[in-house]
Amino acid sequence: MINIPAIGKKRIVIVGCGFAGLKLARKLRNSGFQVVIVDKHNYHQFQPLFYQVATAGLEPSAISFPLRKIFQHYQDYHIRIAEVTNVDTDKQQLWTTKGIIQYDYLVLTQGASNFFFGMNSMESLSKPMKSVSEALDLRNTLLQNFEDALAATTEEDQEGFLNLVVVGGGPTGVEVSGALADMRKYVLGKDYPELNQEKIHIYLIEGTDRLLLALSNKSSEKAKEFLERLRVNVVLNTQVKNYDGKFIETSDGKKIRTNLVIWTAGITGAKIDGLRDHTYGKNNRILVDNYNQVKGYSNIFALGDVSLMEEAKFPHGHPQVAPVAIQQAGLLAKNLVRIHVQKELIPFAYRDKGTMATIGRNLAIVELPNARFYGTFAWLVWMFIHLMSIVGIRNRFLILINWFWNYVTYDTSLRLILKPKGC
Repeated sequence: MINIPAIGKKRIVIVGCGFAGLKLARKLRNSGFQVVIVDKHNYHQFQPLFYQVATAGLEPSAISFPLRKIFQHYQDYHIRIAEVTNVDTDKQQLWTTKGIIQYDYLVLTQGASNFFFGMNSMESLSKPMKSVSEALDLRNTLLQNFEDALAATTEEDQEGFLNLVVVGGGPTGVEVSGALADMRKYVLGKDYPELNQEKIHIYLIEGTDRLLLALSNKSSEKAKEFLERLRVNVVLNTQVKNYDGKFIETSDGKKIRTNLVIWTAGITGAKIDGLRDHTYGKNNRILVDNYNQVKGYSNIFALGDVSLMEEAKFPHGHPQVAPVAIQQAGLLAKNLVRIHVQKELIPFAYRDKGTMATIGRNLAIVELPNARFYGTFAWLVWMFIHLMSIVGIRNRFLILINWFWNYVTYDTSLRLILKPKGC
């Protein structure tokens, strides 16, 4: 059993400290509960900016914030860095790699992991971007490719290093494609004058008929227009069939020579052993009621990407985006207090405040409930909203300085290949 002092208070165990877990933990301050946070990392990660780490626009520390610093002055809060293995719902015990934690209420906010649609080759050979470490690994690979392209002895080998393929036309795929295009336009010509920049090709492959499915048709068309303006090859209505490390095969029979495939196409919930099979819905998302209570359990809850709540406006579940997770967490904090004092619970209703995506320098899309706009103003709005969402004044300042420097100089200073010893 993990040593956590029993203090006569009900204990809430939160698994994962992403957007939902962090919001819930903060809102429970001074609520009369003991709070235990379990995460495999000792820091909170700001996922929307992973792509900027991957393309050398930001350093990893700028979008990461230590959990123990966040909760330094919170009473009756405990943090344990461990991975969850299973849960015993009868004994109300959470089993982790560091031991067992007893709980009164369990909240699952561990987010989602990459889903590769059964393509084992893609899982083992492509580069996903669901964590800071994966984004840093992608940055290393990307920069190493350009170094290796200089030493390539054949045209085919060089083509493999210079063709960059992004799979998935959602916000992450669109944003990383735009960032790569900006990198090619403003940076690579100065760093690698020996390379013919015209030989660097960026492909964005999407299986449906348009990009950014969560947005309107007009915004999807705008995104495609912006990307093509940046010389990104947008390929729609095309599925990836296989990747062997050298060639990616698509459903239309074409092959693209590439050594780097960036995977942003699918996500799936992270299953926890011990929950009943009927608890899980599509893509391993945990079925919850309108109070985020896991179906079949009275004291287990799920929030954010890992949860699946059917609502009139969202019959197939809410979009797996940060605003949903944050709103659910804020309400659950209130409902846990209401459960404690035996008050009626408040049902969740998602308030869609808008969606946005950045595509490149001075190019972005913002859709609000009653308005939409594109281009430079949208780009500035996107920057402001994301900057204000970052945890910590120091981190905001670092990001602002980096963005200002990149904008003024058309350059970045973070193009470092940093690998663990022995790699």
